[in-house]
Amino acid sequence: MVQEPPMKRNSKDKPKRAGRGVHRMPEKIYSFSEADDRLYDIFRHHGFEDFPHEQRKRLVEFYLLLMDHQLTDNVTRLVKFRDIAIKHFIDSLIVPRMVKLEFPLLDVGTGPGFPGIPLKILYPKDKIVLAEGVRRRVDFLKAVREEMKLEHLDIIGRNIDDTFQLPMKGVITRALEEIPNTLRNISQCLAIGGKVYFMKGPGVDPELKRAVKEWDKFFRLVEDHDYEIPNSPNKRRLVVFEKIATPIFEHSEEE
Repeated sequence: MVQEPPMKRNSKDKPKRAGRGVHRMPEKIYSFSEADDRLYDIFRHHGFEDFPHEQRKRLVEFYLLLMDHQLTDNVTRLVKFRDIAIKHFIDSLIVPRMVKLEFPLLDVGTGPGFPGIPLKILYPKDKIVLAEGVRRRVDFLKAVREEMKLEHLDIIGRNIDDTFQLPMKGVITRALEEIPNTLRNISQCLAIGGKVYFMKGPGVDPELKRAVKEWDKFFRLVEDHDYEIPNSPNKRRLVVFEKIATPIFEHSEEE
């Protein structure tokens, strides 16, 4: 039986400035049972009525940890339950319904764990690596790993660049960094034949065209999915590149 995480605090405080960006406080934090019921209804309405019961409860655990930490640390910009369910959970979980993910999988710029933590709940036995450069989010991710007892999950507290060489077969990201920059940054760690999954918005075409032109010797575009989250106005693009060769940079061997 899934244990309900303790509810330590609640707050109706107004948003406050904390480091970079506005620290948004949750208007309401639902109990485990309330959140589970609400998540079930939202999933059912947005095409995830077949999502496994036990894995949904794990998402509720994650929601409670996310909101509890948000009360003291600015880890996410989304604090309303419906937004978290659709724009964090469903947005993450819809990806493997369109493409086959390759593992070990690196989540670049995961933030508070998206899409990495929902994917880890979906694939508990596969290796996933979360990379995040903001310390408070790294600390949060480590707390989540410990509290939820997530296995085969590594957390790297750094930004990924072209000196990163930990071998990966897949890379996924929904970070704001443009595609050409990300392709360079993961070019040394991704295996030949490995896939890069870019979770983007509908306006991705300019950076996509640059990526295809600038990186055609090393990556090829293999999939491009234009879609919407079911029963919502949220338009998305899922762009997938396959690595075909490894570029050599002057500093690679020295570093």
